[in-house]
Amino acid sequence: MATNPPVDVSSNGIPLVGLGTWKNDDPTECATAVRTALETGYRHIDTAQIYANEAAVGTGIASATVDRDDVFVATKVWIDSLGYDDVLETTAESLQRLGLERVDLLYVHWPAREYDPQETLAAFDELYDEGTIDHVGLSNFEADQLREAIEISDAPIVANQIECHPLFRQPELRAACDELGVDCVAYSPLARGDVFDVPTLREIAGDHDASPAQISLAWLRQRGVVSIPKATSEAHIRDNWQSRTLTLSERELERIESIDETGRCVDPAFGPWN
Repeated sequence: MATNPPVDVSSNGIPLVGLGTWKNDDPTECATAVRTALETGYRHIDTAQIYANEAAVGTGIASATVDRDDVFVATKVWIDSLGYDDVLETTAESLQRLGLERVDLLYVHWPAREYDPQETLAAFDELYDEGTIDHVGLSNFEADQLREAIEISDAPIVANQIECHPLFRQPELRAACDELGVDCVAYSPLARGDVFDVPTLREIAGDHDASPAQISLAWLRQRGVVSIPKATSEAHIRDNWQSRTLTLSERELERIESIDETGRCVDPAFGPWN
């Protein structure tokens, strides 16, 4: 088993394993986690305006012994700021907090509240054209919303960040993304810890002398899905990173895909706009 394989990237150039920072709003803890992840080998850091930690993420990036150009940084525009002018203004504020001149990927966080496909995506196009963002992404979009956005956007849309894990696999949406050339980026890839209680994952983990978290992340990677597990401790950051050394057999992948699903952790019906 390789000890330090190269960073694998998706067809659109997104590192397949990144660090999620949702609810990591303690500035010191967040900055330390980002620095630790980068110095462990991660090259993909995910944040959002609503996480209230962009400044801490920027501190972590600046303090790591890693060149900025080697780090893929993603943030998201919140649903209250999706009008044309608001997108431009809040993205500038995000960059200021991050201490960066550009971000590698900017998402529409949810297609909700102030989201208007024509107006919102026109602002993203402007940011793309001026080089403020390198890539355009969507988050929590269903297949029909994704197709509509692709038709409207002049800039290529490269990612759809969705909840995806062994207990909520989203095969139809993943297939639609694949058909459209859009990477799936999985948030909550460990089902907020529920994967540790799944017998199938525990059995496969035992066979590989690995953790259920590593098995879950390996399944996502081998199915071509980018994952951004949240972790704050050095032990968990390193454990998730070591998932890259695992190769599951097709039989093991199929066993994971036969797990009785328990559903999503984040229910859009009870989203933040209600």
